[in-house]
Amino acid sequence: MDIGKSFSYPFEDKQWVSKMGLGAVISLVPILNFAMTGYMIQIVRNLMDGALEPLPNWDDLGKKFMDGLMLVLAGLIYALPVILLSCLPLGVMAVPAVLSGNGDAQGISDAFTGVGSVLLVGMSCLFVVYGLILSVIFPAIYVNYAKEGTFASCFHLREVFNIIGKNAGAFFTAWGISLVAGLVVGLVAGIVSSILGLIPCIGWIASIIISLGVGVYVMMIYSHLFGQFGNRPSVRRRRLLQTCPCQVSTTNHFQSLRVSAGFLFSSFDYGPQRGW
Repeated sequence: MDIGKSFSYPFEDKQWVSKMGLGAVISLVPILNFAMTGYMIQIVRNLMDGALEPLPNWDDLGKKFMDGLMLVLAGLIYALPVILLSCLPLGVMAVPAVLSGNGDAQGISDAFTGVGSVLLVGMSCLFVVYGLILSVIFPAIYVNYAKEGTFASCFHLREVFNIIGKNAGAFFTAWGISLVAGLVVGLVAGIVSSILGLIPCIGWIASIIISLGVGVYVMMIYSHLFGQFGNRPSVRRRRLLQTCPCQVSTTNHFQSLRVSAGFLFSSFDYGPQRGW
């Protein structure tokens, strides 16, 4: 895995300024910013397909938007357990508010407050663990979606865990570097933005531009790392089978041979029936 390439490749593209600039603008627009996630998926696909310039153009915005929408919806579905379970401690803690006007129920109110607090702490710990697990498996979901391109592929957990398990070293290398890159790049950008913010007008504008550009840049690093991971033979095997044109042509060729052979043998079988 070429780690340095993940940091340098955006600037090797001749149109990197316009591509990153459009990405920054699109990421600011609610709903439309789903396309930024689709853009990340396209980077992964380009690397899996061996593209020399993996940074895609913004020409097919509709396709990128739909890819992003599918992954955002998948993320919401994976987040449903957290959303639903968080209602339990909140519901328990709401009981004291209902009983607050009743002095006779003070003991019950205090009991519900205690139970709700314990549940809230316990659930918070579970949510942290669940969030950490999602942060690990979601890159593999991205790669699997990039391969198959279907909403259902986001929930093929057996395939997702196979991708991680059979390539654990490379996967956790990409995962760890993506986390460190986000922290380091964000920290450096924050320091630079703070310094520039001391300069009126021009410094403020430069600070905003840097903040927007850094967000897009970190996404590009993330996508390139997992695009390289997805380009491993053991990971991209299914995509090669899906996209290889020789498979289709070979299948059609054998179908044609079978039809021709069937016609030939039927001709030989036809003679004795006519008494030839």
